[in-house]
Amino acid sequence: MPIPTTLKHKPVVVAEDYQRVDGRYAPVSDAKGLSVGLAQWNDRGKVEISAKVWRHTSGKWSRQSEELPLHRVLDLAILVCRTMQHFREAYRYEHLYDPQNPVIDRVGLQGAAMTVEVCTDNERIREDIKLFSQALSEDDELNGERLRMLSSILKEMGY
Repeated sequence: MPIPTTLKHKPVVVAEDYQRVDGRYAPVSDAKGLSVGLAQWNDRGKVEISAKVWRHTSGKWSRQSEELPLHRVLDLAILVCRTMQHFREAYRYEHLYDPQNPVIDRVGLQGAAMTVEVCTDNERIREDIKLFSQALSEDDELNGERLRMLSSILKEMGY
């Protein structure tokens, strides 16, 4: 399904037919495409790049389509990777994390740091973290394939 080019987000590079590879939602996903392009919130003289997930439901493009600035997409990737790394060793903790020190990592960015930590404000964290760990484990092959591809591309790029 072709991604629309007449809306405010202006696609430059696209992955159409994304529903075919959308993880456990494939092939019937409502996420029909991904794009990287010019952000819909651009003002005159100020151009930002964004990534967008294009969702299509009930015969029309959905308002639930999501657009994020490119740096936030990368920050999410960092958060996901640190989370996955934590859960590889989480079995060592009785509650899958250290309640006395819920901080997983402090990732230096832009002269400051993004703190990656278990959300202890969640009243049901002990139950939810077990469910999260189980779901992460069940999707290990699916996510591992994508991480290996990302690693390969980053190496090609010199990172």
